[in-house]
Amino acid sequence: MLLIQFKDDTGECRVGCLDDDGQGGRLVDAVSTYELAQIAISRATTLEAEVLERLTSKRFDYHSLVDANRLLPPLDHPDSAHCLATGTGLTHLGSADTRDAMHQANAQQAEEHLTDSMKMFRMGLEGGKPEGDNVGVQPEWFYKGDGSIVRASGETLEMPDFALDGGEEPELAGLYVIGPNGTSYRVGYCLANEFSDHVTERQNYLWLAHSKLRMCGLGPALRTGALPEHVEGVSRIRDSQGAVRWEKPFVSGEANMSHSIHNLEHHHFKYELFRRPGDVHIHFFGTATLSVADNIEVAPGETFEIESALFGPPLRNTLRKVEAASHRVVAL
Repeated sequence: MLLIQFKDDTGECRVGCLDDDGQGGRLVDAVSTYELAQIAISRATTLEAEVLERLTSKRFDYHSLVDANRLLPPLDHPDSAHCLATGTGLTHLGSADTRDAMHQANAQQAEEHLTDSMKMFRMGLEGGKPEGDNVGVQPEWFYKGDGSIVRASGETLEMPDFALDGGEEPELAGLYVIGPNGTSYRVGYCLANEFSDHVTERQNYLWLAHSKLRMCGLGPALRTGALPEHVEGVSRIRDSQGAVRWEKPFVSGEANMSHSIHNLEHHHFKYELFRRPGDVHIHFFGTATLSVADNIEVAPGETFEIESALFGPPLRNTLRKVEAASHRVVAL
């Protein structure tokens, strides 16, 4: 089941369930996917069951919503401070080679000269998929921001003028709601553009935390149920005229990962501060495909496009450069 959120003619949030062809769908009688998740938690049912119970005969045209720029992220929180965007890196087979190349290291070096990236990746290969409920090795983890940095398909991704780069990271994100007793509930998965400053990261790996504090693209659709073992997609950069100037396939799903989803989730939600009742979490699972690894510099006005048939319509966001507001700390 693929669910979207969008603004109706009055600007209010509505929920829609997409048809298989992604061209349109039926309205769901609900204020938001967040509300549906809360109801499912309280009734000990599933999100799909709640959608089916509230599915109406009223229809919508997906492309009309796109043309009117009315798409919303597939899950959000009424208070953006209670939505946290985080992620894990070096989780996909091939991701270490991409990261290592960025840091100008040779993966064939002697063990004592391996980069921390390659060491972390090897740890994931050896212990990232534990048996049963056992706990595996913890992955690289980072913080991106709160709900204020999340952008829907069709919205721009703003690069501050102090940034050295604005590059895409095509991946999947897990979407979660924390229940009243602190239980973490996975609502579903969606396409995501984790969007980072790779040039800053390349200069010094200790600046990775800075490079991640950027906007991100999410959606358009939330996919319910289990994530397939193998997910295929395509990442593209389109110039200001709409022509494709870079394109590359990407893969995800546990068959292409060095960590299990369960292990990544455990090491995020093991921290009590991430189990605050009512909060929403967006957790990025990582990628091995980056245009910056092919020496592509995305220019303002160009568009990121991330697509996978399993997730319905593509995620599109145009890059925009903005002047960062000046700020000075004032002593009291």
